[in-house]
Amino acid sequence: MSNQKPVEQEDKPLDPVMENVRRKMIKLQLVSAGVMVVMLMVVLSAIVYKLTRPGKVDTVQSASVAVPSDAPLAATAALPAGFEVSDVALSGGQILFYGLVPGGERKAIVFDIAAGRIVADVSVKAN
Repeated sequence: MSNQKPVEQEDKPLDPVMENVRRKMIKLQLVSAGVMVVMLMVVLSAIVYKLTRPGKVDTVQSASVAVPSDAPLAATAALPAGFEVSDVALSGGQILFYGLVPGGERKAIVFDIAAGRIVADVSVKAN
């Protein structure tokens, strides 16, 4: 075997055109990194803003209904005489009864379970 020294390669200077391309690429990398850092700061500040601002306060608060564990909750909704129910919906502690009264008029009646009474009586008319 022959004694061979490791070949040392010297960094040859780049030709001027390649040196300009390298400088432009470094500038592009720096600009891209700067833009990404700014965008990251914007996203983080938006998250902090959302977490620290006080939440909206609703003007109407629905009452929660406490259901006993040993027996079902009993309530009676006194609907108008002759009211014909065509649809029912439940939202939180309120029940919406939609239907017709004897005169053929459409009505929506909202019954609040916690209050135990009708809280809204809405007449629905077509234009």
